[in-house]
Amino acid sequence: MSSHNPLVTVVVPNYNYAPTLGRCLRAIREQTYSPLEILVADDCSTDDSVAVAKSMGVKVVSPSRNGGQAVARNLGAAHARGEILFFVDSDLVIEPDAVANAVAILDADPKVGAICGIEDPVPLIRDKMIKEYRALQYHYWSLTPDGIVSFLFSAMFAIRADVWAEVGPFDPRLRWSEEVEYGHRLSRNYQIRLTADLRGRHDPDDSLRGMLRKLFHRGRVRVPLYARKKEFAQGFETASRVWSSVAAFFAVVSVALPVVLGWPWALVPVALLALSIAADAGMYGFVRAERGPLFLFYYAGIHFLVNLTISAAAIAGLCQWMTSGKFRSMYDDPPKPLSWPTLLPDHS
Repeated sequence: MSSHNPLVTVVVPNYNYAPTLGRCLRAIREQTYSPLEILVADDCSTDDSVAVAKSMGVKVVSPSRNGGQAVARNLGAAHARGEILFFVDSDLVIEPDAVANAVAILDADPKVGAICGIEDPVPLIRDKMIKEYRALQYHYWSLTPDGIVSFLFSAMFAIRADVWAEVGPFDPRLRWSEEVEYGHRLSRNYQIRLTADLRGRHDPDDSLRGMLRKLFHRGRVRVPLYARKKEFAQGFETASRVWSSVAAFFAVVSVALPVVLGWPWALVPVALLALSIAADAGMYGFVRAERGPLFLFYYAGIHFLVNLTISAAAIAGLCQWMTSGKFRSMYDDPPKPLSWPTLLPDHS
């Protein structure tokens, strides 16, 4: 990377996020770092997203048809001129020093392939309780002891363009968990660092059903990858969080035991529920300190449903893995690395 201030291309993948896109782009323009190039990679939105971006003088690139986040990010990178690519989702507003901090970290340590940011525990738009849950939960799960992860936090991350060219693009076949596959690929030769030096405020899903649907499909399609790697995402899907989900699932399954075997067996689901809560004790303590005991009660109820969804996703994914060769091999042929001219086309 050059010793001078390198050009940073900020790529904003977007699909139907017109209500937050303007805020996202204004925050990018207010960065303390320069020079910046801003590109919106619009995935064939049906709302006013393109008009919002163009009204702010931002260049928009679009695929021929809707392809998902992986396709949008790849398209933005293909049109980028920067030595550093900074990706930020269109429902996220970054802090003014985010780009400057990312450049400094990447410049200081060539072993770091990508630098990812941490989302604030408060949602961007505070209009739904489920958003309050998701912002707190995702923030807490992102707090890792050493900052080194194998899971790419794709909503807000920076990567050197030469590393992107070496590793290759996101897998365009994946509409769910493409960032997990990319993180495993990237972490073979580079560190992925997660740090609060990059911060932003996110607008999460505004419905419980939408959030659980995403969690289910993301968990399901990770099974073939984890079966190959025999590991979870370092620094994110920890053993205690896995046990919390497993215990919650079996707490529900074991509810029938007292009916079949007698009332003394009612202790089993109670004990399993207690185990599930104990495994996440640190998180519940954090939530109580942040929002108080009343909100904690709501939070714990939603998180119980999240744990059940994660377990159901793992079971569904395992069943698919055992019965479908296509599902088992979905990560066997990752995208090939890109040549530098492919990554940095001549726009003159």
